Amino acid sequence: MNVLNTVNVLDSIVPISRFNKGEANKIFSDVKKSGISIVVKNNVPECILMSPQSYREMMEEYEDALLAAEAAKRLSQKTEYVDHEDVMKKFGLSEADLDDVEVNLEQ
Repeated sequence: MNVLNTVNVLDSIVPISRFNKGEANKIFSDVKKSGISIVVKNNVPECILMSPQSYREMMEEYEDALLAAEAAKRLSQKTEYVDHEDVMKKFGLSEADLDDVEVNLEQ
């Protein structure tokens, strides 16, 4: 994901009046190249335009951060862990019972 620093923040600012002048296609083209633009109205940020790729990357990073925070929280708790063999015994399963089981994990 493109990280905004002081220099490219200034380059990413787009006055809302440019939309009124029919420059939307040019603005969207710039967003595709740069990944992000900040739309200002009366010198106040109104919204942020992002390319779909930048948005996907941002959401993936956000989801990763949530998962990392949850993992850290769970690891910090004093929890008794259940051994794989104990779970298999509890449900009366053997390794052979799992040989034909197909598991699809979401990516």
